[in-house]
Amino acid sequence: MGNYDEAKAVIDQFRIDGRLEKIKVNTQGHINSTFISTFDNNGVKTKYTHQKINRNVFKKPKEVMENILAVTNHIAQKVSDLDDRDRRVLTVVFTKDHKPFFIDENGDYWRTYIFIENVSTYDKIPSLNAAGNLGRGIGHFQKQLSDFDGGRLNITIPHFHDMNLRYRQLEEALKADVRGRAESVREELDFLFDNRERGCRIWNAFEDGTLPNRVTHNDTKMNNVLFDPVTDEAVCVIDLDTIMPGTILFDTGDMIRTACNTAEEDEKDVSKVSFDVQMYKALVGGYLEEAESFLTPLEKEWIKESGRTITQIMAVRFLTDYLAGDVYYNTAYPEHNIVRAHTQIALMKSMDEQWDNY
Repeated sequence: MGNYDEAKAVIDQFRIDGRLEKIKVNTQGHINSTFISTFDNNGVKTKYTHQKINRNVFKKPKEVMENILAVTNHIAQKVSDLDDRDRRVLTVVFTKDHKPFFIDENGDYWRTYIFIENVSTYDKIPSLNAAGNLGRGIGHFQKQLSDFDGGRLNITIPHFHDMNLRYRQLEEALKADVRGRAESVREELDFLFDNRERGCRIWNAFEDGTLPNRVTHNDTKMNNVLFDPVTDEAVCVIDLDTIMPGTILFDTGDMIRTACNTAEEDEKDVSKVSFDVQMYKALVGGYLEEAESFLTPLEKEWIKESGRTITQIMAVRFLTDYLAGDVYYNTAYPEHNIVRAHTQIALMKSMDEQWDNY
């Protein structure tokens, strides 16, 4: 990310009042380079978040920022009358020449947000009550954007949840079998190919217009929601880089997949992996409190299915990368991707075993 002087040179490009007091590296994110600055404006301290957008992941940073601006401006209008509106939506800081990003001499894109204070975050869901608050937070975010035409947004990562494409990629990786791993994963392949048709239902219904084209976040995990530290109310959804057009079942599915697994995503002992039905009920119960008013009957009917579908697409992607030689996901050891695939498959099987109980 560079030294203090390089960071300061980037910050100087943005329209920020006051005197730069300090810069601190933020190591929490895994995708973008991030640092936090503090400015003193006549005794008033204000923090800002500065990020270099990872161009290896986000090939169209300009379009990413266009999407973020469109969505945050829309939400800002909805919360403009609230006393704590500064906590309720990300605020993009423009450059001195009024652009939402700065391009440095290396062609890298930098952006700045006002840092949101007086909030808490969680990496894991600590309780059923917190699960309900997470569901309400995601549901409220979707409700705020339910009158926004998702088709207006740029498609920054084409076919991100296209299950048909993911299966074609799996077939290509299987055919090439560059590491000679195919024979050792026949059972996993059989399971996923047996589930192919069911897994494609949501994508196909979105493609043919049966499901509405809405705004989707595409990464609805616990640590992308900010909570009030006193009431535990979800106040803001962050990490908007993957905001795109889609069906909101992508988001309910990822929310369910990440919140209701009793184990880590790369747990080696699959006996520890199960689908937590009580967590699901709390999560979806909270979600529907906010979202039920705008959902179509089919969207409501397929919420449960969406959790299974997004779990399946991750199983396909992990297995594909394992067969392809671990070229997409970072791995800590040679079997990491197949361990991840095993976890997702075990979660799908646990869902199926309890299907009539939730």
